[in-house]
Amino acid sequence: NKKTKKTKMGTTKTKEMLVDVARKLFASQGVENTTMNDIALASQKGRRTLYTYFKNKDDIYFSVVENELNQVANKLKLIAKSEDTPDHRLVDYIYMRMEAIKEVVNRNGNLKADFFLDIQKVERVRRKLDRKEKFTLREIIKEGIEKGVFKVKDPNFAALMIHLALRGFEVSFIKGELQELMNEKKEDIVKFLLKGL
Repeated sequence: NKKTKKTKMGTTKTKEMLVDVARKLFASQGVENTTMNDIALASQKGRRTLYTYFKNKDDIYFSVVENELNQVANKLKLIAKSEDTPDHRLVDYIYMRMEAIKEVVNRNGNLKADFFLDIQKVERVRRKLDRKEKFTLREIIKEGIEKGVFKVKDPNFAALMIHLALRGFEVSFIKGELQELMNEKKEDIVKFLLKGL
């Protein structure tokens, strides 16, 4: 049983290392310009090992994107579990989310072009993060309703609308077009979010 655990840990570490090597290559050379052979050489593991874990370059690309988005999800989980009031948590969540997404995209250099703009490729991976986000937003909103902070009738619908709005802001925020405005108008955004028109 100990031997099986060691083997699984070794397998997991090898896969994580391959994903990290691929991420760095994709960031520096671009996804299109990186081959499976490049990844095998850079990892010093060989093509056979690489193909043991991944069917093709798309498969490893999806693993890279999933890994990056999991980091975003983990940061957001911390805010969701905070002891702050639901209204403050919601605002913190929105700002932290936008920064976390921007950080992931910027960290990945040439991945920028593919990361969010190639919806076909990334959508499959994003669905998991989207589900986690909508669940978290719904829980914050439900708690806010229970505590009399939010006057929303349908927390599912409210979570969906906030989530869709945030997705719509991503590209502009990443390009730096919204960041300054969002920081300047934070109070107005909070009022709008919590009180509507």
